[in-house]
Amino acid sequence: MGAYKNIQYPISNIQYSVLSVSHRTPRSSPTASSSYERIYAVVRCVPKGQVATYGQVAALAGLPGHARLVGYAMHALPSHTKVPWHRVINAKGEVSPRSMPGFEEEQRYRLECEGISFDARGRIDLEETRWRR
Repeated sequence: MGAYKNIQYPISNIQYSVLSVSHRTPRSSPTASSSYERIYAVVRCVPKGQVATYGQVAALAGLPGHARLVGYAMHALPSHTKVPWHRVINAKGEVSPRSMPGFEEEQRYRLECEGISFDARGRIDLEETRWRR
């Protein structure tokens, strides 16, 4: 899990060997796979015309505090998926930026086709459209 790293602290010029532990689960591990399946099961339940936040999906999947893992799971979906990934947005009610251009517009288009509207700042009214389970 962890690896030793030599880190030089500029104030004291002393090098320490510290154990670097990653809190992220590798995307290919069995734990990640089961977590992803739980995330996908929750996202499949979000009805048309409603949205859920990354944090909300994480909590409902039994992974509270792991909103970023939900983002990784959405990114890992194949392009032909039936999981309604476009219904997952950030806590501000916005479509989160992507590393690949065009995906924000695709997500917004899909949401608008389901009757979800955006304000002038590009936000969705979560009080109105958030999925209540």
